[in-house]
Amino acid sequence: MTRLTLGPIAYHWSAERRRDFYARIADEAPVDEVYLGEVICSKRAPFQEADLPEIIDRLERAGKKVILSSLAEVMLKRERKATEDLAAMETPEIEINNAAGLFARGQRPHRIGPFMNAYNEATIAWMAGQSATHICLPAEMPAPAIAVAARAARDLGLGVEVQVFGRASLAVSARCYHARAHGRTKDNCQFVCEADPDGMPLRTRDDRPILRVNGIQTQSESYVDLLPETARLVADGVTHLRLMPQAADMVAVARVFRDRLDGKASADDADARLAGLVGQVGLSNGFYHGAAGYRRIAAATAV
Repeated sequence: MTRLTLGPIAYHWSAERRRDFYARIADEAPVDEVYLGEVICSKRAPFQEADLPEIIDRLERAGKKVILSSLAEVMLKRERKATEDLAAMETPEIEINNAAGLFARGQRPHRIGPFMNAYNEATIAWMAGQSATHICLPAEMPAPAIAVAARAARDLGLGVEVQVFGRASLAVSARCYHARAHGRTKDNCQFVCEADPDGMPLRTRDDRPILRVNGIQTQSESYVDLLPETARLVADGVTHLRLMPQAADMVAVARVFRDRLDGKASADDADARLAGLVGQVGLSNGFYHGAAGYRRIAAATAV
C-alpha cells in the first residue's frame, strides 16, 4: 500500500504552534509517517529540541512512524556535531540531507532526503551500497525520470518517495537573505524568519509573486500539487507520497490525498477540494511534466 508521509516543517514556527500542529497530526491526520527535525537553519533547532520527545511519543502512540531529518547544509562546528549526534542514533529512523550526515552515518541503515540529489539510477545504486533503505527524490524531477528511479529503487529493495504537495525547495545558500532583507546579518538575525510562517514572498518589479524565502532556503511561490498524478506515481512504483507542511489546514490536505489514494474521490473532485484549502496560493505541477516548475499543466487532470 502506498504510504502518505508528512515532511519536516521547513519554517521557524513558534514552539506553541509546532506542538499544536503535531497534536492535530497525531489525532486527526491520515498520514502513515512523519518526519521531524530542523532541516534549514541550525540556529532554530534549540527552539524545538525540548518538545521533540513528547511529540515523538504522541505521534507513535497514534500509530505514526517517526523519522528524524538532518540539516540540509552543514558548515559550522555545531552543525557537524548535531549531524554526528543524529547519525549516532539507532531509533527513530533518520533521514540524511547532507553528505556530512552520510559520512557520519557510515554503513548503518538510513533514509536519503530530497536535498541529496538522487537524480538517477546510478546514484541510487551507490546510495544503496552505503546502506540507504529509502530515497526521497528531488522535487524538480519529471515523470519519466521518476519512473526510472522508482524502478531502480524497487529492484534494490528501497522505498522511493516523491513530494506531492507543498512548496518546492529550489536552493539553499550559505547566506541568509531573509535576515539581509531586514537589514540584519545571519549571525544577528534575531530570528526574523518567524514573522513569515509560510515563507517571505518575493515579487517581480511588475509586482507579480515569484518566489518565497525561508532563511537560507529559496522556495517556489506556488504549492506543488501532484494530486491528479498520484495514480501514475503509484503505477510507476513510488511507495511514499510526501506532503510538506504549509500555512494551510494540513489535516484537511492529508484527508484529500488519502481519499484519492483510497479511491473515495475522483481526481477532479479531490483537486477542487485541495484548491479550496490553499486560498490564494497557486498550485503547480510543471516540473513533473518537464516544463517550468511554476506552471500548472491542466491536461494532468485526465491522468
